[in-house]
Amino acid sequence: MNSARPYSRRQFIVRTAGAATAIAAPYVIPSGILAWEGRLGPNDKIAVGGIGVGRQAGGLMDAAQTLPEVRIVAIADVNLPRAEERARKYSAEPYQNYRKLLERKDVDAIITGTPDHWRSLVSIHSCQAGKDVYAEKPMTLTIREGRLMVQAVRKYGRVFQTGSQQRSQKENRYGCELIRNGRLGKISMVIGSNYPSPWECGLPSQAVPQGLDWDMWCGPNEVVPYHIDLYTPRSKPGWISFRPYSGGEMTGWGAHGLDQIQWALGMDDTGPVEVWTEGDQFSAPTYKEPESRERGEKICSVPMIYYRYENGITVKLDNGNPGGAIFIGEKGKIEIFRGKVTSSPKELAEEPIRSDEVHLYKSDHHMKNWLECIKSREKPIADVEIGHRSATVCHLGNIARWLGRKLKWDPKKEEFVDDAEANRYLDRPRRKPYELPQEV
Repeated sequence: MNSARPYSRRQFIVRTAGAATAIAAPYVIPSGILAWEGRLGPNDKIAVGGIGVGRQAGGLMDAAQTLPEVRIVAIADVNLPRAEERARKYSAEPYQNYRKLLERKDVDAIITGTPDHWRSLVSIHSCQAGKDVYAEKPMTLTIREGRLMVQAVRKYGRVFQTGSQQRSQKENRYGCELIRNGRLGKISMVIGSNYPSPWECGLPSQAVPQGLDWDMWCGPNEVVPYHIDLYTPRSKPGWISFRPYSGGEMTGWGAHGLDQIQWALGMDDTGPVEVWTEGDQFSAPTYKEPESRERGEKICSVPMIYYRYENGITVKLDNGNPGGAIFIGEKGKIEIFRGKVTSSPKELAEEPIRSDEVHLYKSDHHMKNWLECIKSREKPIADVEIGHRSATVCHLGNIARWLGRKLKWDPKKEEFVDDAEANRYLDRPRRKPYELPQEV
């Protein structure tokens, strides 16, 4: 039996995270924020706050600290001892509730690496508070979240960078340029990695560590017993493998590989029109005791997923590399994978891109690109729309597995065609007071 539960649409009202009272209007933008008073000067430092500074975001904050354009002024994390430790490292102010950080007038931008089930709420609140945002990938947990995030970024004029860092690798850019400029001729097939979908969590209860606000960590989801192998991102197995905290490696690694497919095919503002599965029915296990990801990933990699774009190109998730894909055309094949491009015949990947051909957005440093755009107010290389569209492809794959049948997708309306059951998966229920706004 299919163990995935359909997500239903809910009415959204902005509420203060961790507080009992609702906020009926958009978050008030503090008057002293530099980005709202005018552009930062070329020599001005950008005041950055970190929200959710565990495994991935901790590394991002460390990287940001080394850049001369940045000064870190505030840290927020539901794990207060971790926030305090990080704050001491950067000589910053610690908070447990991120809304307190967003109230500060001296914070220009935030870096967030919260678990996936928190990312949309933090990002939207940050935009409403007038902060620019660097958000880890995958950008969302549901498709509806992504569209609201795009609306918030545009409404409040924010600079939003998705952490799809392969877009700032010159080899990946070159590989995508080769494909965009027709080196393969007509493309017949793209082979990606067979990313596993998430499975269910039934881990036993453990004592909540002192200083951790477990209710807030659960956030929009129902409160479940604390367990270190749920709280930790990748452990035995960690929240990245569990619904409803993540889309599994389908969104974890898939946000890398499927993003490269979108870029190479020129689909940054759209997506596939069909998605389907082939193979045995999806049947996710429930982990009741800590164990490695191996069993769950093997079970949840079935069935195989296919996509078809409007131009007829088919994407098959099979034995491709997790960070990119193999592109097969009438003149050969090109493989793109995390700073590496190979081809068959070999000469395909050795031909330079001429000045009169398509040249893609150039960025040689993902974080610096975001910081430069904060000052110029231009869109960064992995703008919010790009992050949303790439995450959507990942979500479509999970939904196809959960339903086990061919689905027609309308990338303009961002809904399934004449399929009410499938459209229930576009969003999820949310627990009060952690709801998203119906209008940002």
